[in-house]
Amino acid sequence: MQDAPNRPYHHGDLRRTVIETALDMLREEKGWQFTLREVARRAGVSHAAPYKHFPDKAALLAELAMIGFDRLRESLSAAKPTASNSLREEITTIARAYVAFGTENPALYRLMYSAEEGQAVGIHLNERALAVFDVLLEVLRRGQAAGSIRKRPIEGQAAAGWGLVHGMTMLAIDGLLVPEKVGSAPLDAALSTLVEGLGSPETLRAPAIRSARGPGRVKTFCFR
Repeated sequence: MQDAPNRPYHHGDLRRTVIETALDMLREEKGWQFTLREVARRAGVSHAAPYKHFPDKAALLAELAMIGFDRLRESLSAAKPTASNSLREEITTIARAYVAFGTENPALYRLMYSAEEGQAVGIHLNERALAVFDVLLEVLRRGQAAGSIRKRPIEGQAAAGWGLVHGMTMLAIDGLLVPEKVGSAPLDAALSTLVEGLGSPETLRAPAIRSARGPGRVKTFCFR
């Protein structure tokens, strides 16, 4: 297959065109085994054009991962309940939004957490990735201040919450949350366990988390 000829583009459009093309290929091919040459051909620009903004494929993939974190943060922020809702409901709503993002964008989510290009740690210490973690930290800080979250090191609590939700997301993406193994509402059950572990004694005496099948649900997670 011959490459598409170079085509004119407005100043500043090339970088956006390369990124959007790569995101399309990531979604359609469900992976990132494509080359910069293939991205350029698909975008209809010269082979050398992507290198004007990305020195190599790893740099392009790192930017795609950052875009994933930007979008995930936006999804979590949009899902946060109003201030009148309980902290319990806020945690579960945000967690469901997190899992929903991963299951709706499986290839992008895998890339965000991939160590294949050897940049995973650096990417996760980038402020754009940390902004996602800050959503969880902010909820926990408010919870501790209000007395609804146990007074324990917040980093450990955040690690527990992140680990649980990330693990549930990966299991959901892989289709492993089968009812025969984990019941009909595994995410609800896992989040109940998380909230019980984080909550103060007063919080634990509050009504249990409503089922994802109940009124006002965000999404039901029962995967095959």
